[in-house]
Amino acid sequence: MKKYVLFPIFILTVFFSCKQTDGFVVEGRIADAGDNEMLYFERRGLLKTIMLDSLKLKNDGRFSFTAPRPDYPDLYGIRLKNNQQIILVVDSTETITVNASAKNFAANSVIANSEASVRIQELRASVAAIQEKLYKLQTGQGEEKEALRAEIRTDIDAHKKKAGEVIFTNPLSMAAYYALYQKINNTFIFSSNDKSDYPYYAAVATSFHTFMPDYERSKNIYNYVLEARKKKKVLQERALWNEIAKEMGVGYIDIVLPDRNGDERKLSELEGRLTLIDFSAYETAESVDHTFELRELYNNYHKNGFEIFQVSLDRNRLLWEDATENIPWICVRDQQGVNTSYVSLYNIVQVPTSFLLSKNGEIIARDLHPSELKRMIQHHL
Repeated sequence: MKKYVLFPIFILTVFFSCKQTDGFVVEGRIADAGDNEMLYFERRGLLKTIMLDSLKLKNDGRFSFTAPRPDYPDLYGIRLKNNQQIILVVDSTETITVNASAKNFAANSVIANSEASVRIQELRASVAAIQEKLYKLQTGQGEEKEALRAEIRTDIDAHKKKAGEVIFTNPLSMAAYYALYQKINNTFIFSSNDKSDYPYYAAVATSFHTFMPDYERSKNIYNYVLEARKKKKVLQERALWNEIAKEMGVGYIDIVLPDRNGDERKLSELEGRLTLIDFSAYETAESVDHTFELRELYNNYHKNGFEIFQVSLDRNRLLWEDATENIPWICVRDQQGVNTSYVSLYNIVQVPTSFLLSKNGEIIARDLHPSELKRMIQHHL
């Protein structure tokens, strides 16, 4: 990652140091425009596109728009009435020049004084060519269709390579940001859930978050990547859970830890009994009420085959030993406290968290309301 960050530092420094005026200009000429052809100037925000200005093109097709300079590099666009548009990046540049033809607005445009805008133009042209082939695929037949499908796959790989170069060359640029959100058939080309695509998102998110932490786009992509990481971790843990459970032939992961007397206790000891697996901590403010609830359950249903296997996540061993001196159910603790591996294996994110384990060794409920938990216990005993 480090080798891609130095160049963006320079770019960002230039952006702020060159901010000599409060506005910027987008100007140029649209050839082949019809009489009174309207041209619209817009800011493409994170959540919506905002109309900034519009005008009727002059006879020679010349135009000029002026707008306040944004606090951070951002996306803008000029659009014709038929919704053909050219996307522009405003950063340190005070004047961007666009010369285009109304007949093929985006494809025939020439952009000056904005390297990021040129990169976006190239990426859009690449996607447009792929999309056109996908339209042809719908009417193709036989070998022709298969050949076209293979060609499209090759084109997508080539596009991702091109976009990847844009991203890794300067992950702080709006062109890199834009590349991550391009779609084909309304499907993102890059996916944060794809292991091979994740580095692209991480590069852009890290750069934006590091150098523009207060920017709404920085917060958006950074949170997006964090959520992707969490989701990936959950899926990995779930896969590990399933793998272990499959090997053990039961629907739970066995817990083996010492109780307050130092005796090793196993969750698997309770097979054949309806068991509540309880992850909690006696050092928390809710502990007293929670303990009363557990005691009520144990007193009412233990004689019918109900058990409690409590895993303490207390950091203080002496506090835990004192608190559990008179409890009748099994309570175990890992000397690593909240860092025990069972927290990850059972995906514990808060305490208390409980699981109801059937007599057959299957987890049948998690974190039920006390009244619902009583009903489930009664039903399964």
